[in-house]
Order: sequence, then C-alpha cells, then structure tokens
Amino acid sequence: MCSISAILQIALAVVVLVLYRSLRHAASKEAETTATQGLKELAQHHETAAALLQLVDTDGAGSWPPRTTHGSDWPAALQPYHEIYLELLPLLSSADPSLDDAVSSEKRSRYRELMRKLLVARVNLAEVEGILAQAAAGNWGVCSRRAYNGFYSCIGVSRHAYRWAAIPIVKVAQDEKIVDFPAELDIPWGYLQKHFGLAADSGNNTSNVLLNYNENGQRAYKINHEISDLVTSTEEAFFRLFLDVEVLGAPIYTEMIRANIAYDQNDKEACLNYMNNIGDQLRNLLRVWYQSMTQVRVNKSVWLRYCQGFQGWGCGRMVDGEMVIYDGVSGSHTTFFMALDAFLGMDQYLSQENASRCIPHNQRALCASLRKHSFISRLQAEGDKDIVEASQKIVNHLKVWRSAHKTRVMPYLAQQAPERTMMTAGKSFIEPGSDTAHLKILEDILMGRLKKTMALSSRLLGIHGDKN
Repeated sequence: MCSISAILQIALAVVVLVLYRSLRHAASKEAETTATQGLKELAQHHETAAALLQLVDTDGAGSWPPRTTHGSDWPAALQPYHEIYLELLPLLSSADPSLDDAVSSEKRSRYRELMRKLLVARVNLAEVEGILAQAAAGNWGVCSRRAYNGFYSCIGVSRHAYRWAAIPIVKVAQDEKIVDFPAELDIPWGYLQKHFGLAADSGNNTSNVLLNYNENGQRAYKINHEISDLVTSTEEAFFRLFLDVEVLGAPIYTEMIRANIAYDQNDKEACLNYMNNIGDQLRNLLRVWYQSMTQVRVNKSVWLRYCQGFQGWGCGRMVDGEMVIYDGVSGSHTTFFMALDAFLGMDQYLSQENASRCIPHNQRALCASLRKHSFISRLQAEGDKDIVEASQKIVNHLKVWRSAHKTRVMPYLAQQAPERTMMTAGKSFIEPGSDTAHLKILEDILMGRLKKTMALSSRLLGIHGDKN
C-alpha cells in the first residue's frame, strides 16, 4: 500500500501538471506571433529554419503543435464523417471481449456494415473529392488548413476503427491481411496522404494523435466509450502525453537550429548558451514524461487492450505484384525525439522505407536538415570543452530516459490479452513465435537504441577527458 506521503506527492505532481498546461496554453498564444516572426527571419538565412517554417506553415496551419478544428468548422460536405464516427463510438469497445472467433466476427461485421451504410447515406463523395482537389491545388479558401488537419485525423482514426471494428482487438481481426475499405474512407485518404507525403494505409502519430486535439487541448476522436473510469483516464493520459512532448519540444527546435548556426559561425559563446537552454528544457520535457507514464496515470491492466491495440495495423495490399503489410502508430513516430536524435547526429531509428510510410514529409525534411548540420561529430577537445560538456548533459538526459522507458514499457507490453496475439502498435508481427520471443525482439530494439545513445555519451566523455 502506498504511504500517505507518496500519495500526496503523486497528487501534487498531477496538480502541477494540470496548472502548467493551463498556463502554457495561455502563454503560447501570446508568444506565438513573435516566435513565428522570428522563425521567418531565421528561415531567410538557414535551410533548417526554412524546413521548420515549412512544417509550421503547411502541416501545422501556422503553429506547432499543429492547429486543428473538428466537425462544425469544416465544409458541410466533410461534416458527416465527424458525426458518423461519434455516433458509432459506443459500438466500438466492450468491457468483455469474446474469445469465440465466430462471435467476434459477427460483432465486427455489424460495426462495419453500419459504418458503410451511414457513409453511403450521408457522404456526397463527389463533393468531398472536389474540396480535397481544391486544397491540393492550393485553394485553401474552400477548406482551411485547420479544418483539413482535423479531417485528416477523423479519416485516420475512422480507418483504424473500420480496420479493427472492435476494442480490444481480437485474433480474427489480426488474421485479416487485406481489408476492403469503403470508397468514402479510401478516396479521401489518398488525397490526405499525398498532401502530407506518406505512403501507408494506416494512420500515424500526426493523424491519430496530434491532430486529434484542438487548440484548447480537447481530444475529438476518443476510442473508448464508458467502459470504466480507469479506461477513460488511461486513454486520456496516454495520448495527451504525446501532445505535451510536442508543446514542450516546439521551442527546443529553434534552439537546436540556433546552436547549429552559432557553431558554424564560430560563435562558441552563443552556441554554449543555446546548448544549455536545450539541456534545461529537455530536462523539463522528460520530467513531464516521467510523471505521466506511470501506473497511476497510465494503468498497465487496461493500456494494452484499450489504448495500444487500436493504433496497430498489420494488414496491407498488393503493390506491384507483392504483398505489402503496413505497421501502425508508434512512439518512434514522435517528431521531437526524431529531431533530437538528428540534432545529435545519430542515425535515424526507422528504416527509410518505414519513415516514408509513417512520417510526414515535412517532419522527415526537418530531421534530415538537422542531421546534415549537426556539429556534434565535429566537436574537439581544444576550444570546444564547454560545448562538449553541455552536449554530454543533453545526451545523458536522453540516455537515462531511454533506459527508464525500456524498463517501464516492457511490463505494459507483457500484459495478458487472451483475445489477441502479441502485437505492438508500431510493429506487426507476421512471423510465428511465442509472446516471449516477440517481447525479446522488442526489448532488443529498445536496447539497441539505448546502446547507440550510450556510445555517443562515451565518445563525448572521451573528448571532454573526464575520467570520473
């Protein structure tokens, strides 16, 4: 049993986080114009700043994390999608999933049939396609970028709902390798994916998570309806964590760009200041992660079945005569951690193929530019000692977090879910093997990234000459 002191500490941490979010939201709106203007000026002189500005303007509708609206603010032809998803939400999840394949199949068929009927009855596909074609041609007067972002989220989450047609996901659904999606979900998806520069049939962290929140921090497309208070609170805490990371990470992007510029201009004092700022802000960001990804806020007993499974995919289609299986949404899609690795000169975590399928083009371009201009590999003991020390602090923060993340996440993935076979959201196991074997694969992936981070830390330590 927890001590009273421990309970009070947890309660205080939650209160502080809620207060912090409220103050952050108010302050971010006031500072946004100044920050954007500064980025525009910086973009005239450096390609990474230009890449960040492209991300902010195009994908973010003028802000990062991206601005989004849902439902009533959309063009009338798009609104039925919003209404249909919310109308069917109570049918999606259940407190007692069946272990009988026939029962599961019947439930899933009913959900899909009803979604198809509602889409055919309420959606004018020609009008929808016309709006998306106008946006593709650059005519944003027909549909604002904020509305477009929200529509992308709605279609992404709706496709996952149709793909699984039940929460918790069940084995009979996992066995499906080709899904016949309604035209009302397939045709818009083609336009949306082309706009964001993606190739996968599945949703991604941007569509299913970031764009699911409006400017007031309200999440539009939840995936569980009145299962239990524990499921509701776990779902809310888990997905909000990824939004919080981007909110806290947004100012760090500019600091990273300025650090690269300062080092290239041999302004070591300015570079050191930016590196110290990055270290301080990174520590605060990771503290929010530590406080959020806990049993108290994200409960292990419900996370796997009611949050994680729905974000998976594990099916595909024939492409040029070959079967292509797509993965689902993964924490490895998080923009901030991809950008931080790139800034530090580390190799990309995802393969080029998976990145092109799951990461929007403008996010890939930002990371590529950060990696191209990274000065970490050029640091020398002579003249760079203070910057090396500041860099090592940043890497050590990341190293400790990766170690803690591996330790925390494995028990979540190991939870029992008898209605399904082992599968993470971001990696769809299609090869045979026991749950233990699959967990070992996942643990090895996390350990591999940790080892690379540790190697970078050791290299910086060697430059600094600190033997302690």
